[in-house]
Amino acid sequence: MPPLIRLLLAAASGGVLYTAFPTLDLWFLAPVGVALLTGAVDGARPPFGALLGFVAGLAFFIPTLEWSGIYVGVLPWMALAVLQSLYIAVIGLLLTLSRYVVLMTPLAWVVSELLRSTTPFGGFPWVRLAFSQADGPLATWASVAGAPGVTFAVATVGAALYAVARAAFRRTDVSARATAIAVGVATALVIGGVVVPRPTDGVPVPVAMVQGNVPRPGLDFNAERRAVLDNHAAGTAAVARAVGQRRPEDLSLVIWPENSSDIDPFRNDDAMDVIQQAVDDVRAPILVGAVVERSESTVANVSPLFRPGGPTTEDEVEQYVKQHPVPFAEYIPYRDFFRIFSDQVDLVRRDFVAGDAPVVFEIDAGGGQTYTAVPTICFEVAYDELMRDVLAEAGGSPSLLIVQTNNATFGYSAEAAQQFAISRIRAIEHGRSVAHVSTVGVSGFIAPDGSTGEVSELFTARQLVDSPVVRDGVTLSDRLGRTPEVLVTLAVLGLLVAGRVRRGRRGIVLAPRSDVRDRKGARVT
Repeated sequence: MPPLIRLLLAAASGGVLYTAFPTLDLWFLAPVGVALLTGAVDGARPPFGALLGFVAGLAFFIPTLEWSGIYVGVLPWMALAVLQSLYIAVIGLLLTLSRYVVLMTPLAWVVSELLRSTTPFGGFPWVRLAFSQADGPLATWASVAGAPGVTFAVATVGAALYAVARAAFRRTDVSARATAIAVGVATALVIGGVVVPRPTDGVPVPVAMVQGNVPRPGLDFNAERRAVLDNHAAGTAAVARAVGQRRPEDLSLVIWPENSSDIDPFRNDDAMDVIQQAVDDVRAPILVGAVVERSESTVANVSPLFRPGGPTTEDEVEQYVKQHPVPFAEYIPYRDFFRIFSDQVDLVRRDFVAGDAPVVFEIDAGGGQTYTAVPTICFEVAYDELMRDVLAEAGGSPSLLIVQTNNATFGYSAEAAQQFAISRIRAIEHGRSVAHVSTVGVSGFIAPDGSTGEVSELFTARQLVDSPVVRDGVTLSDRLGRTPEVLVTLAVLGLLVAGRVRRGRRGIVLAPRSDVRDRKGARVT
């Protein structure tokens, strides 16, 4: 295949993958994007294969991560897109190093996303293949093997599509067998995703979420002192008027988003007064989001729970501290070094410190029943291990997973919808309802099967009151943890070793891909 055609296929692959994610949501095109990249790379030499993967990555990440540069400029956006594209280059490299390109395709995608989710500085697991599938049947596999399992399924279907296309042009016994196997596995994954039931049972508990909105989108969303806090207090007052008697049976919990208190309530009495008045009005615990001081140079992103008649001092209030601050957004690693390249690092004036453990809250649901509220903050929802850890803290008890986020700094972009799609996959993965609440949207309740009810619009003030079900137990995905990723990594290493062996102990030829030819002398894989 001419190099230019390969480059065009790689670019088309990235473009098609972009359409699979919110807000276009053409989830069924994700396997097509995978197939195009496999086709572009198959038969190329390793350095060129890596380049093709990088090109596909750029075509994918530049439009998908456009929100990362809305208020901070082109440089951070391009830097992030280039960095993420290097991991797609890894896919291109692995496919060229393996003789079994169809088999390697889903394995390479899982390994690439594992690397992207953990490196550098803890990784950036955004827009993984799995997170395009919230509306598709393959999302079911999240409950079996987590997000990596969904990625594997999507890439397997993509590999099967490529195998079918390849077999149409290369009619050999080898390609026919490979195609039959690939199509069979892909078909089983799709059918399984359709027929395997997703849980919807559980005990309904009344919960309210308040999306208070902000005075303006952008980095200065909180420039007007206490404006964001007052918006959420007003929304809570509206909930109080609507709910009525306000017993635990009527309303067990009110959830505000990340940064809903735009000033530190533990060091500003007027902010604490507003929060306490809201608690008194609604007569239910309120989970707040706030940035609180830790020292002259550091702050923390926290979720404090204020209960009716409960404590108000920082040392006594139950609170969760965000465990995974976002590098270059909430803290600057190696600040002096990166200042050499851009003084924009100083836009982050105070570094956020990380919490050291998950925290859960016991909530009274009335009638002698309780459940566990499991908070996470913003981008944490994208991290597999962190999400498993916070659910494990609930000990398998009936629980509600909470995602508090602030999307005001990303404007009218796809970021909020992309994040909401991640929460939907997490609901399926852990078999839990999710309360996903943002300062400005998108907010909504998500059922354990990933379905949604009413979902708010961007930059509106909304109050959502519903009765999500709380469930106990753990899914197979929770039990397996990272085992699927470990097995896939070992399989990749095994294929790479096998590809370099010319003869096995029984004399079986395992020649490099370039040495395998059909009856007409054409190279096949």
